[in-house]
Amino acid sequence: MEAGLILIVDDEMSIRRALHTTLHKLGFRTVEAARGEEALSLVRTNSFDAVLLDINMPGMSGIDTCRNMRRISPRIPILMLTVRDSEDDKVEALDAGADDYVTKPFQLRELTARIRAAMRWAKAPFLQQEDAVPVLHVGEIELDPVRRTVKKASRLIHLTPKEFELTHQLMSYAGRPIPHSRLLNSVWGPEYGGELEYLRTFMHQLRKKLEDDPSNPQYLLTDAHVGYRFVEKL
Repeated sequence: MEAGLILIVDDEMSIRRALHTTLHKLGFRTVEAARGEEALSLVRTNSFDAVLLDINMPGMSGIDTCRNMRRISPRIPILMLTVRDSEDDKVEALDAGADDYVTKPFQLRELTARIRAAMRWAKAPFLQQEDAVPVLHVGEIELDPVRRTVKKASRLIHLTPKEFELTHQLMSYAGRPIPHSRLLNSVWGPEYGGELEYLRTFMHQLRKKLEDDPSNPQYLLTDAHVGYRFVEKL
């Protein structure tokens, strides 16, 4: 049974070949690109189920490729592959719109699980207008689940897909702390539970976008040793 079509973007042929061989054994079809510019052209003309994108490439960088790819295809799952593992690198990749960040060398079983998790999220149906899902309001923050928009004081705030999902989850249970593992399961999938750096990175980015003073948050609160909480009212 065919598992899906994956775009592999890496300037190293040996890595593309290794991923191609492994993914084919698991039922995936693959298309390969050695440069970001080539990858963007392929995304415009093909319907991929996921993208594996190297962060370090000649020409257009993986970060710029991710940012442009996200504009072309807002829901496509993008997993960044890199040998760099600093907090700044993670923030840069995730803020560019990546759904996940996998450091080389990686376990192929883990990578495959993350691909499947990202694909499940992307294939989840959008809410339709007739679903009559209420718009969420807390203080100056407004989240529309149908239009997938977030505003602060009527000003549209640009969020990446994962940032939106995390904000939606937190606002849906405003006033109640949500454990780290539950947030990871809800936003990334059941394969996730211990990747606390994901939450720290995303909360850092969200606070910069939603808070007047990110160092003294009023909306996105930390419950020590438990998880995170969206304030119930201001």
